[in-house]
Amino acid sequence: MKLKVLITATVAILMFNNAQAESASTFQNAIKGEIYTAESQPELYCLAMNIYHEARAEPIAGQYAVADVTINRTLDTRYPNTVCEVVMQAKMKESWKTKQYPDLPDSERKYIPIRNKCQFSWFCDGRSDTVHDGDSWRQAQEVAYRIVVEKKFRGITEGSTHYHADYVSPRWAKAFDLVGRVGTHIFYRWSR
Repeated sequence: MKLKVLITATVAILMFNNAQAESASTFQNAIKGEIYTAESQPELYCLAMNIYHEARAEPIAGQYAVADVTINRTLDTRYPNTVCEVVMQAKMKESWKTKQYPDLPDSERKYIPIRNKCQFSWFCDGRSDTVHDGDSWRQAQEVAYRIVVEKKFRGITEGSTHYHADYVSPRWAKAFDLVGRVGTHIFYRWSR
């Protein structure tokens, strides 16, 4: 047991040191203490962004629950196959910045999510997605790493693919089976 803890700690330190050196050169908005970057670990990074924006104020169990739902969606044929595609799933529209140029090639056109038309509210709420709280960001990255790599708390939501904050009552909730509550989020899964 002690050897396993020592090996895990050594790997985490090496990963942290490597990611710190890497983040300075590959991610222009690197955050002090960042474990990995969007370029070095894109799927973990997308998951960490979702945890950060959806659950940074939640207890640690709530952060793992949000991560678990995100991963559950990748395993469900009704959703995209990758974490990044799940997190960024939204109805899109062309930005006014490129729409005004009719001769602009498609490869240069910019598309943005339509406000309030995405799977996770932070992605299309019209606010900046910039990380401002370094400690919360670091914790979100740790949660993402541990649930994916170590499978820590994997299954905490018992197959849930949906959740909402306890201060809203979305119409869609009636069509799903209630699983339970973690922190301020209420979790659901498809009816079996």
